[in-house]
Amino acid sequence: MADFELRKTYLALEEIHHDDGPKPDVPRKRGAILAVVRNPFAGRFEPDLQSAMDDLKPLGLMMSEKLIAALGGAEGIDGYGKGSIIGAGGELEHGAMWHVPGGYAMRQLLGDSNAIVPSSTKVGGMGARLDVPTGHINAAYVRSHFDAMEVGLPDAPRADEIVYALVMTCGPRVNSRMGGLEAWDVTGKDGLR
Repeated sequence: MADFELRKTYLALEEIHHDDGPKPDVPRKRGAILAVVRNPFAGRFEPDLQSAMDDLKPLGLMMSEKLIAALGGAEGIDGYGKGSIIGAGGELEHGAMWHVPGGYAMRQLLGDSNAIVPSSTKVGGMGARLDVPTGHINAAYVRSHFDAMEVGLPDAPRADEIVYALVMTCGPRVNSRMGGLEAWDVTGKDGLR
């Protein structure tokens, strides 16, 4: 069992009232939650990382619950993404451990969500920033929900830490007009359309 000791969490919320064009009827919301954890694999190569994903599942659920509550509940959330910044003592694969715990936690708590959870990861030092991509929760081809939210902390990750991130959105980009599949036309059966 891997010990991902939690040092701190950080929650960021954003309301977008306009984007140089017409104001939307309801401001668009984006939110991110970050968790800074100790990396039990820093400084060494571990050939089998699969079981570590199970160890991270409670963290994914806790982060998802807090972010959903901060955004006012699951009902209005229609976009998501995840990411990780691995400290210099770790490797890129330590970010891949977040795929199941981060992605499935959001899917479980958001209910009907079939689309792949967009993801990004990198190795970086303290203060590193990461653009976490987002997409529609039920259909990957909904262009109006292609976006990203920049995340990071000034004091993380230390060399032996990982910053895991979840991002959720409420609504499309303000003034989205690039066509393609519209959110109201989603069938949500295959995660694509």
